[in-house]
Amino acid sequence: MSDRTLSTSLDETFERYLQDKGKGRGGDGGNYRRNAARELERFAEWAAGDRGRDDWTGVVPDDVDREPAFEDLDERTFREYARHLAGDRGLKQNTVQTYYRYISAWCGWCVNEGYLEAHYAQRASATAPLPEDDGRKPGDQQAWTSEQRHALTRHVDEQARNAIEAYTTLPADTDPLDKQRARYTALKAARDRALVFVLAYTAVRVGELLRDPDDSRRRGVRWEDLDLDDGSMDVYRKKQQWDAASLPDPVFHPLRQYRNLLNPPTERWPVFPTFDQRTLGPLVRRELTDRGYKPAAVGTRRDEFVRDIFLALEEGIRPQSSTTDGARSILRRLTDDAGIEVDHPRHEYLAPHGGRRGMGEVLVRSFGYTVAARYLDNSEEMVRERYSHIEAGELGDVATEALEEVDG
Repeated sequence: MSDRTLSTSLDETFERYLQDKGKGRGGDGGNYRRNAARELERFAEWAAGDRGRDDWTGVVPDDVDREPAFEDLDERTFREYARHLAGDRGLKQNTVQTYYRYISAWCGWCVNEGYLEAHYAQRASATAPLPEDDGRKPGDQQAWTSEQRHALTRHVDEQARNAIEAYTTLPADTDPLDKQRARYTALKAARDRALVFVLAYTAVRVGELLRDPDDSRRRGVRWEDLDLDDGSMDVYRKKQQWDAASLPDPVFHPLRQYRNLLNPPTERWPVFPTFDQRTLGPLVRRELTDRGYKPAAVGTRRDEFVRDIFLALEEGIRPQSSTTDGARSILRRLTDDAGIEVDHPRHEYLAPHGGRRGMGEVLVRSFGYTVAARYLDNSEEMVRERYSHIEAGELGDVATEALEEVDG
């Protein structure tokens, strides 16, 4: 290994590593890239002595004035970092494991690229301070119960029916702007209902349904991706390819009624476009300006509508899809509005992934692991692992029955 490689600063390699691990064109997208970048930055700060204990001065010798470099790294370094993560920062054991894995993966990449002689981060002495992994992923255990699913779907269905009826029964002489306000209330309620029903019954991942700002390939489902006659929806799966997801009967009416209210100008419109004025305002101003409108004319045109979504619809200005974070905000509001109690250590609301896991529970109990795995787009092995508590409960019932027969 050359002296030049040994003297390379750590952060000089971060961008190349992240590009190799990122998704999309240029490797600049994906949740892994974002999370890994955050942890690499923390590791670099710690290595420089900025995030350690009061007595921690970093990995560079005290008599040397430079940034941390590869010559400063060995298995003792990673052992000390593992001890730092597992210390008194209040991190859960699985979170400590996850954070360390980001650094360990970068270490392995550095070995392949010739910056390190060995994968120091995976040596037994380096990983010894890490807590044991109990096999659970942080925040990934919530599952909507049948009672919660029914309560939420009943709530959004009632809200949508009332808002749509109020809009469609307005007197003919209603002021145009008041009519737009009623339509917006109905459209928002219909959007909420359609989103909840899709998340509750299709088991599609929210990242497959809506736009992920960190992954350019996940642009959100469009109307052209839906086939309500065949009962299918094309989504970009976690396995990095397009695939058809099933649409069960409960989602048809909410989607059809929502589409009728939205009346998208083209099939390329997102099924769940953003309604956010902060996003739509700059979009419609830019689009109208590009079409030759003067600033005053743009303002006059916008004043004709109570919401920019209606101007976008009339002018054929296609907005972006709502984001995954947007869906979480909607579900927080709806959970609270519906008065649903949620007892979960991480999520105080019915989170999107809980709808998927709740549907998984139903499928496993009703049809077994093989059918559930196909519907959930997972391997049967993974489904058995995720829903092992169901099999354990069933075996417990078998054991109880056996004991009753013997003791009886």
